[in-house]
Amino acid sequence: MSLIDSYKYELQLLRDFIEVETKLKMTEKIADEITKVFKNGNKILICGNGGSNCDALHFAEEFTGKFRKERRALPVISISESSHITCVGNDYGFEYIFSRGVEAYGKNGDFLIVISTSGNSANIIEAVKSAQQIGIKTCALLGKDGGKLRDICDYQFIIPGVTSDRIQEIHMMILHIIIEGVERNMFPENYKE
Repeated sequence: MSLIDSYKYELQLLRDFIEVETKLKMTEKIADEITKVFKNGNKILICGNGGSNCDALHFAEEFTGKFRKERRALPVISISESSHITCVGNDYGFEYIFSRGVEAYGKNGDFLIVISTSGNSANIIEAVKSAQQIGIKTCALLGKDGGKLRDICDYQFIIPGVTSDRIQEIHMMILHIIIEGVERNMFPENYKE
């Protein structure tokens, strides 16, 4: 596959995604859910491994900092702090690094977003289990066929790409559009034409 073919492949993945109306509507639904979470005084938790961890951090900082225009900071926590991860990994095992974070920070009414290009990451699966026990709604951004996490969360996006990089590029687009949707809901004055 040439570099030009890589662009064409990514474009086809994106076309396949946006041609399914239910996926676009689900993006709006998640933005509405997150808006309710914030309005009820709750927070968003998000986690992923490797590049997906970087995407989780990126998502969180867009809310705690600024996305497009000035507005108040909104509570999103990426479960990625290195001392937490190494402590829990050492004491309990790597598969519990995110579930322990969900236990520590999560409460009923919060919302958890998990990112896994394989859908098979044990630590992501454990995070979802912990969230469900607490009463936290969940959304998964997955790749390939969705793996073990397929149909486990309240909401899911499955990008059927072959490689993690192409999947993550669509995941980040989805996350950015969700952020925009939340801002449009909560700060409509920032989006007046």
